[in-house]
Amino acid sequence: MKALLQDIRFAIRQLLKAPGFTATVLLTVALGIGANAAIFTLVNSIMLRKLPVVDPKTLVRIGDDDDCCVNSGSPDNGKYSIFSVEAYLHLKKQLPEFEELAAMQSGFSYVPLTVRRNGPGMLARSRVGEFVSGNYFRTFGLQPAAGRLFMDSDDVKGAPIAAVMSYSAWQHDYAGDAGVVGSTFYVNTKPVTVVGVAPDGFFGDRVTNTPPEFYLPIESMEPINNVPYLHDPDVNWIYMVGRVKPGTGLAALQQKVGGLLRNELAVTKTYKREKSKPILPKIHVVLTPAGGGIQNLQQGAKSTLRLLTGVAAMVLLVACANIANLLLVRSMSRKAEMSIRTALGARRTRIIRQLLTESLVLATAGGLLGLVVAYLGARMLLALAFPDAQNMPIEAAPSLPVMGFAFGLSLLTGGLFGLAPAWVASHAQPADALRTGTRTTGSGASILQRGLVVLQAALSLVLLVCAGLFAKSLYKLQTADMHLDTRNRYIVHINPAAAGYKGSQLEALYRTMEERFHALPGVVKVGISNYTPMEDNNWSSGLQLQGEPDPNKGASFIKANVEYFDSVGTHVVMGRGILPQDSSKAPAVAMVNETFVKQFFKPGTNPIGRRFGNPGPKSSGDYEIVGVVDDTTYTSVQWKDHSMFFVPITQRPASADDPVDRDLSLYAGAIVLATDRPVNDMEKQAAQTLSAINPNLTVVKFQTFTQQIADRFNEERMVSRLTMMFGGLALLLAAIGLYGVTAYGVARRTSEIGIRMALGAARRTVIGMVMRGAMIQAGIGLVIGVPVAIVCVRFVKSQLYEITKMDAPILLGAIGVLAVAACVAGLIPARRAASIDPARALRIE
Repeated sequence: MKALLQDIRFAIRQLLKAPGFTATVLLTVALGIGANAAIFTLVNSIMLRKLPVVDPKTLVRIGDDDDCCVNSGSPDNGKYSIFSVEAYLHLKKQLPEFEELAAMQSGFSYVPLTVRRNGPGMLARSRVGEFVSGNYFRTFGLQPAAGRLFMDSDDVKGAPIAAVMSYSAWQHDYAGDAGVVGSTFYVNTKPVTVVGVAPDGFFGDRVTNTPPEFYLPIESMEPINNVPYLHDPDVNWIYMVGRVKPGTGLAALQQKVGGLLRNELAVTKTYKREKSKPILPKIHVVLTPAGGGIQNLQQGAKSTLRLLTGVAAMVLLVACANIANLLLVRSMSRKAEMSIRTALGARRTRIIRQLLTESLVLATAGGLLGLVVAYLGARMLLALAFPDAQNMPIEAAPSLPVMGFAFGLSLLTGGLFGLAPAWVASHAQPADALRTGTRTTGSGASILQRGLVVLQAALSLVLLVCAGLFAKSLYKLQTADMHLDTRNRYIVHINPAAAGYKGSQLEALYRTMEERFHALPGVVKVGISNYTPMEDNNWSSGLQLQGEPDPNKGASFIKANVEYFDSVGTHVVMGRGILPQDSSKAPAVAMVNETFVKQFFKPGTNPIGRRFGNPGPKSSGDYEIVGVVDDTTYTSVQWKDHSMFFVPITQRPASADDPVDRDLSLYAGAIVLATDRPVNDMEKQAAQTLSAINPNLTVVKFQTFTQQIADRFNEERMVSRLTMMFGGLALLLAAIGLYGVTAYGVARRTSEIGIRMALGAARRTVIGMVMRGAMIQAGIGLVIGVPVAIVCVRFVKSQLYEITKMDAPILLGAIGVLAVAACVAGLIPARRAASIDPARALRIE
């Protein structure tokens, strides 16, 4: 230990004597380690995170797909991951292999609740809630932070409605007020008693940017949300997670669950239909580990995080090559010192240990700086990936695994890339100290140093090409013609159901909304619809043209009011749009988009006057086509050939047999306001207008239309910016590496260059000689990097928009940028070499 402390003190003194070298290495280590640690922070928090529950390794999910949110019909491949309540109750009874089997709502974030605490002056607020089974918290083995958690008796039809509040909401919204437990809240205007608070750190059954703030029993969903499908065996809307008993074989359990599910579904309406019967034998489930919860976000982020991890690893390789080069240059410059130490009796192992200690001290200091970079980088990543997230259970601060990863990586970097320079320096011979004046006409830099520069150049080119491709992909996405008008457009998301409105009251409500918003200064159009073009939502249905066989096709649909098309910029190209007379009492009509016409009708067919509806003779004539609109982009720019139809928001098809008050399709989800000028306080005006209509009508979310579209490119924007940043960092490190090697070579060849100039070599000749050596190294890197970059495109093309192969201008641009950087890095030492005084150089001898 005494010798180790002595080595560390000596190492620190030596490093302080070379502040430029030390600062460059520390910055290089910090950037390389910090970039990787920032990415690993996200990987650890999203991909590797376990739920904060008891013994998460025994949790198993029934299913493995991101199916959402309320589905009917049968999957083509027969695989189920989302289930009806009846299927859940059946499996729960028939599967003793589970200690507990819990159910939870699949798409809770799409159906916000309106919550108001009982008391004078309390305002209604839009909050995220999740409906769960009575054994939900028991399945996870949780204890309450206050009050109690759900019991089975809470999840019974007719039981007083209970709720559990999240710990985060309890602290942030109610300052940890103990009086919250036992108090009455109004959820969607229904009285609910908060019986307890979930434990600190519990964020639900999945990682999401909108974790639940209130948990409610499944049986309370019907009175609170007025849904007609709570116990409908043909409607799937819940996930299942259970805790298996010790010794249970998952393969056998998976087969058993599949068999039980087939028996349960065989008697449903869905599988009594002739077209669904062939799918029945294919019905199966896949059991997956649920220690990390429902993996929806993980599945969506997997490819992006894998890409960013690969890019960060390439940056680390460039940084490591740079560190190795710097250490090699330093070890060569200390060769005389090592020769003298050897002559004085120092053993080779002692010299290696001392030099490795210096490398590890540098690596440790760089690792500490890397944690700062990682923290700032992780915050930037979170802001780019989830700009509107609230209470997201992902921390930017490095956790213990991340800190261990960063320090382990930095020590490995320091040890591995400090070993070769230490070995080279330790082989200095005592006689070398006497030969310091001997002239050399060698090139100065070793093959290893040149090879590292070539590696840096090649990797930098690959990263620059990737940055260019992702930047071009983002540009193509953002500039795609979506047939939308975003100028002075504002989107106000609402939830009339949560405000207590019944289906029969909606037509009058929408008229009132139109009148009140038109009264606001500057408002020229008021569109009302169940969702808007570029939000993450889609309603779809199977369709059949009247008089034709079932085409086994479907289309997305939107219910909208008269001014909706004008408010979003969609144009009618044939027939007419929605008119004021298309009320709930009028015959049902529909407008279709141009893609709908192409997919459902033969070329040259006039669709006006044709009828369609859901498959089946009873409903195939529900809607008469009265107009065709252009192909406005919905949901995603990547969604091509997107068939859509639009119907008046209060109309119901003639074949509808459910009561109007149970028809969820009548409820609007958004108001689109078009104004004749920018209105800075539109959110405030919208909130006041809605509150004046009904205090329970709240603004669920407010956006400009431009913001909504920009939000759809968050992931692409993050990848583009990060690859550009990483590419620029790699280019800078490669330039520093090339500069260092070239400058070192010039320093070693000072005498040679002096003799050349004394013998008449021109200044430009010397500059050309040095530049030629630098450019050859960069050129070899380009030769290696070009085919590697072309191959890499094949692995990332799935994440690019309308780019399937190498883009020549981007490749040439990357080559040009790297060539310019190499010229600058080589020119500085070349000009220094040409400035050598021949007489002074000869006096060195």
